[in-house]
Amino acid sequence: MFWDVDFEALDVEKHRRLIVERVLTLGNLDEFFFIKRTYNPETLKETIKQIGYLDPKTLSFVITHFKLKKSQLRCYTKNRLMKKHWD
Repeated sequence: MFWDVDFEALDVEKHRRLIVERVLTLGNLDEFFFIKRTYNPETLKETIKQIGYLDPKTLSFVITHFKLKKSQLRCYTKNRLMKKHWD
């Protein structure tokens, strides 16, 4: 999941958004439970809200599991603002 960064230099607090994003999009269930154990629920929700991109399946999982609204997520609002070339 972290092929492009120095894994030894990763700090769970300093690089929280990167870690959460990668685990949600590329991780497995054990890794998901790791982030749930590592971060308190409110911190995790706030971090998820700031993620710039989530694929549709992960987006659906996140809003259901964490009881969030799509409109609270940066990845959803940012995507809605971008015009598609075929529109």
